Amino acid sequence: MIYDYVIIGTGVAGLNAARLIPKDKKVLVLCKKSPWDCNTFWAQGGVATAVDKEDIEPHIKDTLTAGVNENNKEAVRVLSENSRACIDDLIEAGLKFDLNAKGELAFTKEAAHSRSRILHADGDATGRMLHLFLLSLCNHDIRTDVVVNDFLIKDDICYGVQFFTNETEEEVVYAHNTIIASGGVGSIYKYHTNSTAIAGEIQGLCLEKGLRLKDMEMMQFHPTVVKGTHFARKPLLSEALRGEGAYIVDENGYRFLFDYHKDGELAPRDVVSRSIFDYHQKTKLGIYLSFDKFEKNFFKKRFPNIYSNLKDLGFELPFEKVPISPAFHYSMGGIQTDISAKVIGMKNLYAIGESACNGIHGANRLASNSLLEGIVFSKIAVENSLKANFKIQKDNYTKPIKKYVRNQEIDKEIKNSLRKLMWKNAAIVREKKSLKEALSTIEQYLQENVGRLLYLRLLTAKSILKAAIEREVSIGAHFIKE
Repeated sequence: MIYDYVIIGTGVAGLNAARLIPKDKKVLVLCKKSPWDCNTFWAQGGVATAVDKEDIEPHIKDTLTAGVNENNKEAVRVLSENSRACIDDLIEAGLKFDLNAKGELAFTKEAAHSRSRILHADGDATGRMLHLFLLSLCNHDIRTDVVVNDFLIKDDICYGVQFFTNETEEEVVYAHNTIIASGGVGSIYKYHTNSTAIAGEIQGLCLEKGLRLKDMEMMQFHPTVVKGTHFARKPLLSEALRGEGAYIVDENGYRFLFDYHKDGELAPRDVVSRSIFDYHQKTKLGIYLSFDKFEKNFFKKRFPNIYSNLKDLGFELPFEKVPISPAFHYSMGGIQTDISAKVIGMKNLYAIGESACNGIHGANRLASNSLLEGIVFSKIAVENSLKANFKIQKDNYTKPIKKYVRNQEIDKEIKNSLRKLMWKNAAIVREKKSLKEALSTIEQYLQENVGRLLYLRLLTAKSILKAAIEREVSIGAHFIKE
């Protein structure tokens, strides 16, 4: 049997693609763990959109400014020009965004946006509401707890994928179209805000197959995550909090961010993260997020999930300050695609969402453009694949299908070492010498008899380090210390 589509991933990009594929097509959606083990589910921030036609140019300008004009301008225009129609399509399908007192869409503002254009659902649970909504509309088969370990590629055609179904068994499926929507690289770093299922294996697999990655040095670190928890995935304190009036102080109550940037808390994320990092390095003082400008009932209504989550951790908001630090949050780079969402050099392989890179985000992502990217380019990928109507001839794939070992005994120790290595050497502030030393260590790990998944993860880490070494000048999220 040949599927019309195999979709890798159940975040916003993968599920929206599934929603838009006609019901008469045979579609298989592959999910690494459970469907809600994805970054979309945890996204507290909202969805950016050009509010109307007049807002398209300002939205483009804000996106380019945040990205330090390293963006692919054509891709940014496609994103903005298609944004409102895609949002309206979701609303017509039944998604409910938050409304203001007049019953109109409640647009809010976030850092580096020149106007209010962010939509939220259930206050600070936009990703969760969007995810559950799209999941409820998925009429296609979803396989959970399967991990892709190979692409069947020959002569620029992807014939399908191979995946682990458990610790030892593998399965192969064939498809006329394959859509990668597997997310970013979060678990490569020791401190991150991502689902623990997001570990960058697919990026490594693309490298192994000779496919191009782009902008892998451009990693975004969120300035405000709760410090001191034992979870691998650190609890995020949404940027929207600062947009609404929360502010950052040291343990003495001093708002030091204005020493670094005129916009203080509302400076671009990379600036805020670096400023916190630098100030703590210099002073050794604790850093906190203060909510004392909020009235309690408003806070509970606007940020119900943050209020509840922090209460579970022992904080009474908005009366207490919360200790914070930056953590890895988002990968601007990824599998290189064109503006039709097709992987460069391939005939029927697409990449969308955080796994992909067509240059929209440039050197730094504008807040709340990520969910929008997943929504817009999933639609574009489906439309273009239907138009192309590409069909594989299964018998043409004559390469041997390899068998892989999922995990080896040494993997756990190396995985832990890798996460520490990447956090120490390829995080908020980088130094060329330590990047080269980290790369040398990765090369040594790649010579070990590691499991398939760790091997792919190491290839991705190697690509991040190499890109960071090659980018000799600081720009956007890439800050290299002289």
